[in-house]
Amino acid sequence: MTIAQVAEYLQLSEMTTYKLVQEGKLPGFKIGRHWRIKRDDLDDFIEKLKKGERL
Repeated sequence: MTIAQVAEYLQLSEMTTYKLVQEGKLPGFKIGRHWRIKRDDLDDFIEKLKKGERL
């Protein structure tokens, strides 16, 4: 998923989503100059938040 798609899904700004990925709080990888996030990693991120884990 792209940063824009993740931001829309989580209802966050693209800048906030980009920062989460850059800080390593949300696992992502770069293809060229563009960040991508695997759907499974996003689901794991959401589950951690639901369990009360801190970013």
